Parts: sequence; structure tokens; C-alpha cells
Amino acid sequence: MKILETQPKLVEQVHKAILEEISGGRLRPGSRIIQEQIAKELGVSRQPVQQALALLRSQGVLRDAPGRGLLVAPLDVRYVRNMYDMRAVIEGLACRRAAELNAKKAKAKGPALIRAGRKAVAAGSYNDMISADMAFHHFIYALSENPFIAPAMEAHWTNTQRVMGEVLTNDEQPRNVWGQHEAMLDAIAAGDAQTAEMLGRQHISQAADFMIERLLESGSAPDEEQAIV
Repeated sequence: MKILETQPKLVEQVHKAILEEISGGRLRPGSRIIQEQIAKELGVSRQPVQQALALLRSQGVLRDAPGRGLLVAPLDVRYVRNMYDMRAVIEGLACRRAAELNAKKAKAKGPALIRAGRKAVAAGSYNDMISADMAFHHFIYALSENPFIAPAMEAHWTNTQRVMGEVLTNDEQPRNVWGQHEAMLDAIAAGDAQTAEMLGRQHISQAADFMIERLLESGSAPDEEQAIV
């Protein structure tokens, strides 16, 4: 972890740094979280670390350790399935509204995001792949002009990052989703709201099936009958 500079959004930076350690496989399920060690590695005081850990706990990424402290929570397949079901509905809405309101902006600015995503896949950088994926979806949220979508998706993205990181670090051939992203963008840029919504929902539903299959194959999560709700 690199030392962070003091900024107003320091808690967000600490949250991001810890999540990247988990998504990158350096903090595995069951790993104990040591607050003092994280603060030292990031070069920050204990207070922003404490706040970031509390947020991650509320988002289900961390849970109470036996005795005291926190540990990285195991992945729960039922939780992942439910999360992606919710995402499919919200992403479909975002795509539809983006097509209705901002087709021209999608056509002008979207292709650069597609290129960035394909570049990240080619480079094989897991963090860059996740960041590019998030940037594309947040671009659509902005195009939708619905101020409730991005905040509603925040907790989902925290856990999506974790699932993506777990799958990417265990998959020799990461799934390239940028063909799907380009099709979504094309529908939005054409102002085809119905197709954009359909593709947005389909994209997330297919991602759910793929992610859960990989999690079960790698043993990173119990199956849905064994999962703890």
C-alpha cells in the first residue's frame, strides 16, 4: 500500500485502498484486519481507518472476528445473486434514461471509455480492469440524469469490486465484457431506449451467472444451499 496524502476525502481513500487489497487477493476471506497496521502502511491516523473499516463492515465486506476486531467476510453466493438481481434492474433503468436524454453525449464521449477498457484487458491489470468497468457504468448513470442511481449503486459496487477481484485473480482468461459494453453504448447513442434497457439488464444477468460459476469452481464461496443468508 502506498502512503496517502491528507485530503478531505481521506476516509474514502482509505476505504478504496483496503477494498483494493481485498479485491486484489492480498487480504483473503478470513484474514484478520489490524487497524494499527493499516494506518501505518497508509501513513494516516487511526481515525480515518476506523471510519473506513466501519463502512466496510456495514457493507458486508468485513465482519466481527471472534473475540474482538474484524476479519474479511467470506463470499456468500446468495448475497451475490441478490445483489446482481438488484443491479440488473437499476442498470437497465440507467441505460434507458441515458438513451432517452443523452444519446449525443454517449456517442461523443463513450468510445474513449470503451478503448480504455479494452486497453486494461490487454494489459492484464486487474485494478485497471475494475476501474475501467466502473467508469463505464458511472458514465451511464451520469447520462441518465437520475441523481438517485449512483448513490443507490454505491454499496453494490463495493461488493461487485470484491467479486470481480476474486474472479479475476483466479481466472486465467478474464472475461472480456467490452463487446457487451459497446453494444449498450451503441443502443444509447442511437437513442434506442428499449434495446438499451434490455442490453443493460442482460449484461448484468450474464455477469451474475459467470461470476457465481467461477466462485463455485474456485471454492471461493459455498454453493447456494450451503450459503449463510
